[in-house]
Amino acid sequence: MMAAVQLRQNDLIARLPQVRGRLTAAAPLADITWFRVGGPAEVMFRPADRDDLIAFLKAKPADVAVTPLGVGSNTLVRDGGVPGVVLRLGREFAAISADGTEVEAGAGALDVNVATVALQAGIAGLEFLRGIPGTIGGGLRMNAGAYGTEFKDVLVWAEAVDPQGNLHRLTPDEMKFGYRHCGVPENWIFIGARLKGVLGDPAAIKARMDEIQAAREGSQPIRSRTGGSTFANPEGLKAWQLIDAAGCRGLVVGDAQVSEQHCNFLINRGNATAEDLERLGETVRERVKAQSGIELRWEIKRIGLTKETAHG
Repeated sequence: MMAAVQLRQNDLIARLPQVRGRLTAAAPLADITWFRVGGPAEVMFRPADRDDLIAFLKAKPADVAVTPLGVGSNTLVRDGGVPGVVLRLGREFAAISADGTEVEAGAGALDVNVATVALQAGIAGLEFLRGIPGTIGGGLRMNAGAYGTEFKDVLVWAEAVDPQGNLHRLTPDEMKFGYRHCGVPENWIFIGARLKGVLGDPAAIKARMDEIQAAREGSQPIRSRTGGSTFANPEGLKAWQLIDAAGCRGLVVGDAQVSEQHCNFLINRGNATAEDLERLGETVRERVKAQSGIELRWEIKRIGLTKETAHG
């Protein structure tokens, strides 16, 4: 019997504290991820606001895991679903405001919307967010970047809540940023950030944002069911070049395929499972390692249980 089902039989929601937001058992996740695959959340929690989230974390049983999920653009949810609580930060965490040369945004704010607010305020330096199809929270967690700029280059501070419900305001040094990585514990939940830019000409800012969008459309399969860049670039190298050199462009496992357009992207051709996509990614890693000696690191976050693990 699936582990998630076993937990539901114990009525996880009944063990959770009362909230002002919404708790949903067996919440489907496939439709809210870009790959359109994966099993359900055992319970999904959509907090009403920051205080609701903090109160929930302070009162929930210590053995219940909490997994944040943004818009699912850089996430592979496995077929067995996600045990515990999947956290979704809604519109209450998506506010964006500009102040001088800085922009403050909730973790649920879309990167593209933050870039647009910066444009409207004449703030340059945040145009790169136009090229990241995710949220501020996800960008903080992985030090997301595009077209020469990363979150670490523009961060003033980030706010996060630890598993005990304590609120922290973190400096860039405390974030311990690395390439597509931050050193903040995985079980801390980002809820907002302040980003810095410089005064700029709105026309030039818009031109740069349009250039970034055109570059994405010209080089990436953005209209396919994909999860964005699959593997982080090894130092001094490009993952796509290593994948191409290993003969993996267009490689297929089940209904999952390495994109012909950009071979650091995996695509769900329509009926792929999460297992197909993960097996394809691991096959690519094996072939690249055999061909070049380099071990690619997953950039896409894989969460939840495989069907085999769920049945174990």
